[in-house]
Amino acid sequence: MKLLKYIFSITIFAVMAMGCKKIANDDISFLETDANPANLSAFFEITQDNTGLVTITPNGEGISFYEIYYGDATTTPVMVQPGKNTQHVYAEGVYNVKIVGHSITGKITEATKQLTVSFRAPENLDFTITVDPNNNYRVTVTATALYETFFRVYFGAVANEVPVSFTEGTTAGYIYPSVGTYNIRVVALSGGVATTQLIKSVTIVDPVLLPINFESPTVNYAFTDFGGGAVTKIANPQANGINTSANVGRMIKNAPEVWAGSFITLGTPIDFSANKVFRMKVFAPRIGAKVLLKVENLTNGGISFEKEVATTVANAWEDLAFDFRTINTANAYQKIVLIFDLGTAGNGSANFTYLFDDIRLTNTLPGAQIDLPVTFDVAGVNYNVTDFGNAQSFDAVDPVLATNNVKRTVKPNGAETWAGTTMGVGGTGFATRIPMASGATNMSVRVYSPSAGIKVRLKIEDRTDPTKSVETEATTGAANTWETLVFNFNNQAAGTSPINFSYTYNMASIFFDFGVVGNGKVFYWDDVRFIGANPNALVLPLDFQSATIPYTFTNFDGGNTTVIDNPQVSGINTSTKVARMVKNAGQVWGGSWIALGNPINFTGTTKTFRMKVFSPRVGAKVLLKIENLTDGSIAFEREVTTTVANAWENLTFDFSAVNTANSYQKVVLIFDLGTMGDGSANFTFLFDDITLN
Repeated sequence: MKLLKYIFSITIFAVMAMGCKKIANDDISFLETDANPANLSAFFEITQDNTGLVTITPNGEGISFYEIYYGDATTTPVMVQPGKNTQHVYAEGVYNVKIVGHSITGKITEATKQLTVSFRAPENLDFTITVDPNNNYRVTVTATALYETFFRVYFGAVANEVPVSFTEGTTAGYIYPSVGTYNIRVVALSGGVATTQLIKSVTIVDPVLLPINFESPTVNYAFTDFGGGAVTKIANPQANGINTSANVGRMIKNAPEVWAGSFITLGTPIDFSANKVFRMKVFAPRIGAKVLLKVENLTNGGISFEKEVATTVANAWEDLAFDFRTINTANAYQKIVLIFDLGTAGNGSANFTYLFDDIRLTNTLPGAQIDLPVTFDVAGVNYNVTDFGNAQSFDAVDPVLATNNVKRTVKPNGAETWAGTTMGVGGTGFATRIPMASGATNMSVRVYSPSAGIKVRLKIEDRTDPTKSVETEATTGAANTWETLVFNFNNQAAGTSPINFSYTYNMASIFFDFGVVGNGKVFYWDDVRFIGANPNALVLPLDFQSATIPYTFTNFDGGNTTVIDNPQVSGINTSTKVARMVKNAGQVWGGSWIALGNPINFTGTTKTFRMKVFSPRVGAKVLLKIENLTDGSIAFEREVTTTVANAWENLTFDFSAVNTANSYQKVVLIFDLGTMGDGSANFTFLFDDITLN
């Protein structure tokens, strides 16, 4: 085979010679003088981009062709014609490249040349750290460099860290376990031993957001002082009254400036879309100390808004309100500025030392302290509530009756199983004690739930001693309709303390979907009342939805009232149950009455009754009357007329002139007083939702 290879080479040579000159020439005597190949060498051209690409060009004398052995794991040689080259990719290292020269007659000569392949260190290394806008503890790193093959990143959070490898154009991510400053080291690898590294630091912070309560162990409550103001976060030295939190802010006003104060920068601009009243708890050394709360743009202090109020008590916590309802919400505000006693230079003494806490946005100005019954409708009452466990409560409009104010509570995804809402701000509770007593242990709450079968827990406690409490539960029985839940505190919830009548219960909290992690359900609630002895006692509002309360009407002189399934589920009334009055022949005053479980409570309420009515005609008269339980002569009444036919409407009865010194416990209804009924459809009326607003 080897001989044939050389004969083939000679033939090729002869053909080439004939192609160059068309002269017959068959003289091959030169083959007899063919010498061994000599002066073998090779030129190595190494590409300087860390790819390991090497171009090998062999040289020699008397060469017909070359065989090149690369000297690495590739064992098969390549054939190279004189004047040509071959390319091969090497890893970094030292290699013995063998060049075998072949003469035209098959004579060979070998030579070995040493090849050293080394990679240059990566250059122009740089990397970018990006903090995830949705998770302040997560960062991603991207990197660029010349002559690198890939990167390794060390995030600097743990000892003996295993690095994360990534390539240019991709990212590496990490979630830090806590706030702090960390050194991130990125190493660019060349493909060989040469590397280049760069270190940058990243500071992981928990942004300051409203409300500011100084309780987070990870938030850096970093105030910037000016003019002599000095704010620090400290352990609460006055844990009493409306503020028993562990930590508060303290402002010491020193000389020299009369406008000395401090500001804090929030992580995001303040959202004024829903709430525009700032509230802040303040502990001042004297009455009449001025407190200025100002908001400013992040970069332009000329874009600002401020309000100033004065303290009304000394050496006690009070909840101040700053009315920002006229603020220009088109601007962005991200700084909160506090100045105490603007216009007076401080001296750093106790007289110029203030505590503050719970800076938050609400939509309620201060008013009278909340008390039972809680209706959310009385002007001047402070109906602010305090959420916990990530529950979120808002002032809202009744989803059925637009004129009725209620609370809307959301239990968002991930909220605690015990998420709930305390009635009153900061533990202030009710103005008076809940009159719990032996045989009188029941409260009620109207609830609009997204589904039936949801547990609702109600807790009452001593606002000055949370260890003195009792809890009980009720379960919703309907979906997307109002129902009155009754809570009997004589049957305490499992694992909780029994009722103790020696305790002063003056604060209440409500927990929706108790025991279940939040999943976005929305609840409306209203009319929190103490109903006393009978858990099935009738109380206002009368909505006819309870499966346990007997709605027993007493009919007289032709009137006939029963509770039925709503035959007109439409318009403003989509509830499942309503009352129907059929006026038969008898007397022109024929009607019905129902006795409530307790006297009607007109104290602290607007004295207006409302009732939904479905009438067969326009102009039908509707009389609503209240009477004493045993003396019918003690009474008050109002009559209105219907304005639509065959549709639900909400009628209003003005009881503002009622004598509240009397006791009223019966509700009397007469339709078309003065006209004899005949029991026909023309004298058949539906009514529902008798409420006192």
